[in-house]
Amino acid sequence: MPCGITSSKLITLSALNLNPAPHNVPLRPVSFFSPEVELIRRPDGSLLMRSLEPLGDYDPCVGVWLDRWAREAPDRTFIIEQTSTGERCISYEEARNSVLLLAEGLLEYDLGPEQPLAILAENGIDHALIMLAAVYVGIPIAPIAPAYALQSIDYVKLSHAFRLLTPGMVVVDDAVLYRKALEHALKADIPLVALRNASGSPKWRDLASLVGDGSHQNEVRTAAARVGRESIAKFLFTSGSTGMPKVVINTHGMICSNSQMKRQVAPCLAEEPPVMVDWAPWNHTAGSNSNFSIILHNGGTLYIDPGKPTPAKFGISLSLLRRVSPNIYFNVPRGYELLIPHLKADRSFCEHFFRRLKFLWYAAASMQTATWFDLERLAVETVGHRILTVSGLGMTETAPIALFGNANASGPGVVGIPVAGVELKLIPEDNSFEVRYRGPNVTPGYWRDPAATAAAFDEERFLRSGDLLSFIDPQRPQAGLRFDGRMNEVFKLDSGTKVSAGKLRLDALDVLRPLVHEVVVAGADRKDVRILIFPDWDACAAAVALNGRANAAQIAANPTLRVMFHERLAKLYAAGTGSSNRIVAGLLVEDPPSGALGELTEKGTVNSRALQRNRPELLDALFGDTDERLLRVEQT
Repeated sequence: MPCGITSSKLITLSALNLNPAPHNVPLRPVSFFSPEVELIRRPDGSLLMRSLEPLGDYDPCVGVWLDRWAREAPDRTFIIEQTSTGERCISYEEARNSVLLLAEGLLEYDLGPEQPLAILAENGIDHALIMLAAVYVGIPIAPIAPAYALQSIDYVKLSHAFRLLTPGMVVVDDAVLYRKALEHALKADIPLVALRNASGSPKWRDLASLVGDGSHQNEVRTAAARVGRESIAKFLFTSGSTGMPKVVINTHGMICSNSQMKRQVAPCLAEEPPVMVDWAPWNHTAGSNSNFSIILHNGGTLYIDPGKPTPAKFGISLSLLRRVSPNIYFNVPRGYELLIPHLKADRSFCEHFFRRLKFLWYAAASMQTATWFDLERLAVETVGHRILTVSGLGMTETAPIALFGNANASGPGVVGIPVAGVELKLIPEDNSFEVRYRGPNVTPGYWRDPAATAAAFDEERFLRSGDLLSFIDPQRPQAGLRFDGRMNEVFKLDSGTKVSAGKLRLDALDVLRPLVHEVVVAGADRKDVRILIFPDWDACAAAVALNGRANAAQIAANPTLRVMFHERLAKLYAAGTGSSNRIVAGLLVEDPPSGALGELTEKGTVNSRALQRNRPELLDALFGDTDERLLRVEQT
């Protein structure tokens, strides 16, 4: 029977006091829709969940956005790129003019769905222009993770990608960097374009060689007029965490409907042009379909951040953030963890960072509660308001947002409620629900893989996500859902007891951070559950006041640090109620996961299966009870 059926309302967040911060300070006033949801229990035990806010009309193709802003705000800055000599900027009018001439040149090649334009490049203005030129005239792009070429020793994934795509042209940002990989993985007769260093080989041409002279703009307009919601905009690769990556078809309708969904959740996106400082790569759905589309759909300005949320590269991000005050900020939780100490140490920077912010957004991993409340406290201290912090959930196959937070579904661990136009089917799975999606943002399938496509959808054409969710408050579905891990992370102990490794990983990270980067839950066919711990060695050294010259082995052997880890593991153990959720030991691992060996996904998360397959000696140490690195929780 349905529940929660009331009309949605536009809420001014200053009127709410959810997730109280110090002194119960209100949120900064900003418009967010906080719709009620409909929840229907079906005879088979499954639930259907949808927002009661209907999806509004959405554009037929991405090219419409570029046309609109070149017409309505021609001089507004579209993209700003950091260069070795300063900044390079491009306006909407300049971008559209360049896109039309590049599209003219691309139409001279036999490019299309059967022979798309493959791109291996870091984010940049030229990357954006060639990407937009192709999709403007209906040529699908295929952004490929640079790691396939630059962090591989055998180029297996790159070769696999090219075999599936059969690209008609390949664009890279630097011919010198990519020459070896392409010579290994690509047929010799494919046109190659380099955004830099193209002159080193006769096989390569530069971007200028694709620029038309303006004499064939009628052909460009004709090709653009044929592009619609069913046209393929891009092919995006899954992370390949459980095997070789699949190619996800992304249509213009998927991308445009998802952008409208985001705008309906956050009308503030359309009230003032968004300004973002963003590093997320465009070969991932979060960076391209979400963040880049937020900018282009709403006529905003994107500062391309050349840094990364890692200790080695976050300083680059900081230097840009010290100059630019974004009004929307996106990062992964690790990025916020790296940012907070600098906000605490420099009040003027803190004021600068929060000055214009409408909301903070995180994805790709859970945010620890301490990080969440640090952000709220810092905002209150500097600008007098809490800033709404939200997350969401989706997939490459949903372009990507399917659930998103709002004022009624906000808090550490909350992934929100379904956005307008998306239906969830929730299938009971132990103490959680498997979630499946249906809506205009859902992919039609996997390119050249009919078997995978058939397996991805159930009999009602709901997409099987493999994700597990649970309700924050079963009596108030509008309070949102939490992420409980993935179904393929479930294993059995030798007793036959099921273990939800994904949920245990999140629990462990919540207790062990900030001392750890990641954990891997192990125990398949064993008698109990244990974890491999990948410490943040800098945080560990700081916690026990070791100097910067100490190596990982020395830090791991520090008695004070071992006591700290042991106390936290004991807390985890005490929180368990049985063998399925009780972690009895942990092993401190000195060597981090290797991207080259497939132990890291392109999102930066650990591929648990690959790591356990590659390092059986770690499992021997973890379950052997004799290794000195093992931290065993005493059982009572």
